Amino acid sequence: MEPFKVIIVEDVPLELKGTEGIFRSEIPEATIVGTAGNEAEYMRLLRAKEPDLVLLDLGLGGSTTIGVEICRYTKQSKPNIKVLIFTGEILNEKLWVDVLDAGCDGIILKTGEMLTRADVVSVMSGKRMVFNQPILERIVGRFKHSVGSQIASQDAIIDYEIDEYDERFLRHLALGYTKEQITGLRGMPFGVKSLEKRQNELIQKLFPNTSGGVNATRLVVRAIELHILDPETLTPDPE
Repeated sequence: MEPFKVIIVEDVPLELKGTEGIFRSEIPEATIVGTAGNEAEYMRLLRAKEPDLVLLDLGLGGSTTIGVEICRYTKQSKPNIKVLIFTGEILNEKLWVDVLDAGCDGIILKTGEMLTRADVVSVMSGKRMVFNQPILERIVGRFKHSVGSQIASQDAIIDYEIDEYDERFLRHLALGYTKEQITGLRGMPFGVKSLEKRQNELIQKLFPNTSGGVNATRLVVRAIELHILDPETLTPDPE
């Protein structure tokens, strides 16, 4: 790895000291040209030092949004600078999404396996989406859950003979649409009476041993229980 310059953005002195130690012992190619504990200090350093890498903590002064904005500004104004997130925000998944959207090159969580030479080498060699083991485990877990939900939904749609219009009808009922509103959806070729008939047919499919008393709310709940609908991906059809 070629020599490079790094700015470390970290507002906790003890953690900053540990991070500096990692660079000195594990990554001798790096020259730390400055450290910053807040946004103003970072901006001054950025203008004066022009680093190759910014190692950025997100929780600065109790705020997480500042770190995201620092990342966004850096990538927009100086896209050649690598931004590697090194954060203790181990539960805030929305924050990870925000900083990925802001253009960061990777996220290293301060838990389990800490920052390693391999992480820094990966970023400096041009790789994107560099993650350490703790965040990878969370991402893989979400991926497996998502795929499992999709498979369960596909199986349920086949098993209960749910067609496109059944799915659209149930999905919009779940979103609070009335039957009158559903009839107005683009490409929905049914009137209110036809939807009422379709609802009764769905009740017979999903409640085969029930003689009556199933309203639209209970029908939607049953569709979710059977994985015909996924509550995490409920969206209306485009207007």
